[in-house]
Amino acid sequence: MPDDVTALSRRSLMMAGGATLVGLGSVAAQGASAPGLPGPERPVDTGKVENGKVTFPNWRGPSDRPSAPPPTPLPPGERVGFAVVGLGRLSLEEILPAFGECRRAKPVALMSGSPEKAKAVAAQYGITPEAVYGYDGWDALARNPQVKAVYIVTPNALHRDQVIAAAGAGKHVLCEKPMATSAAEARAMIEACAAAKVRLMIAYRCQYEPYNREVARLVRSAKYGKVKLIEATNTQTMSLPEQWRMRKALAGGGALPDIGLYCLNGVRALMGEEPVSVQAQIHSPDDPLFREVEESVAFTLRFPSGALALCSTSYGAHETRSLTVQAEGGAIQLQNAFAYEGQRLFLNHREGKAEAKEERVLGAKNQFALEIDHMATCILENRTPRTPGEEGLQDQILMEAIYDAARTGTTVALKGPERTVGKGETDQAGKDQAGKGLDLTRGPEPDEAG
Repeated sequence: MPDDVTALSRRSLMMAGGATLVGLGSVAAQGASAPGLPGPERPVDTGKVENGKVTFPNWRGPSDRPSAPPPTPLPPGERVGFAVVGLGRLSLEEILPAFGECRRAKPVALMSGSPEKAKAVAAQYGITPEAVYGYDGWDALARNPQVKAVYIVTPNALHRDQVIAAAGAGKHVLCEKPMATSAAEARAMIEACAAAKVRLMIAYRCQYEPYNREVARLVRSAKYGKVKLIEATNTQTMSLPEQWRMRKALAGGGALPDIGLYCLNGVRALMGEEPVSVQAQIHSPDDPLFREVEESVAFTLRFPSGALALCSTSYGAHETRSLTVQAEGGAIQLQNAFAYEGQRLFLNHREGKAEAKEERVLGAKNQFALEIDHMATCILENRTPRTPGEEGLQDQILMEAIYDAARTGTTVALKGPERTVGKGETDQAGKDQAGKGLDLTRGPEPDEAG
């Protein structure tokens, strides 16, 4: 319990207009009496308001982690309104619930090919029937002033046309990964959003997740010296032949663009560099399930600094989502690196004559809420997202090179990014990174608070 909250200050009083919370960090203002409490037991309000934010001094001792600052959500009326396009498992299980943890965004509209499902979901989230659209409802959505952005959560092959339609409607776009089914489609999406002067962000949630960001920070700081080897693995099993991910026309590929992309994008993001060559192998069993898409892919990326990234992905292996970095002076291991939750970070290094293994524990946060709020921040402040369309395009180009390397059995040389992001909006740290040739397809770092 905070130091200035008593049992009485936790009490909620039910009143005619709703519930009123008694005690927002204290029962009484500084120096004022607290009704119902004797003088000696009157708590002292230690909270201060600075620039509209409430802050408290650290009440914990030096051996404990200090408390996180209180959340600073925008008032509901000032939050960015999103239309969620596509009401599949990801939208219903993760994305729409995540809006409950967002501080700068809110869901205000839905678009779906299933009117019955859309009606039920709209009722659950307080979205009016007038703000529920079919996939042909872009003109009507364009006229809805509450919708400032759309979140595209549909099969990969639909992304291009829906992003272009959203841009035509004058709405900013957050698009699920993979960005598209080809580099050509990704280019068209970037051009459409640029022409409409709307922001385009690709939903690489791991780049906003605290543990993945900490791994990148450790690597960039050279805490353990130069990185030599990276191992990234993302595997799971599939069993439903009619699932859209098993149809090449909708998915564009199998394990690689779906879950292998986390390995590809993850190693690029932590290094900041772009790979200069790739080798790859693909295997699929004689199974009707993999009639159209690949089961397993292994590929090796070589980076300019000399680091090698060994990446593997499969639709036929037990779920494993791990990331390991081997550097000169230590190793970094991130368990459940690409999962929605459950990340654990371990650091191995020499300590005197001993080998030390420590676990670094960070505060858990909802990855989807973090990425949605980052997009909202970029809209409100006219900033380039950390993962703009250029980031998605680069991954599409690299995945095409991986398929080419596997098909030919050769090492494929890679060029630098086809399109880079202007660094005019970055802070000094961002300019320094750009000067080193790092993060050429990324915008400024997201805010620490998400």
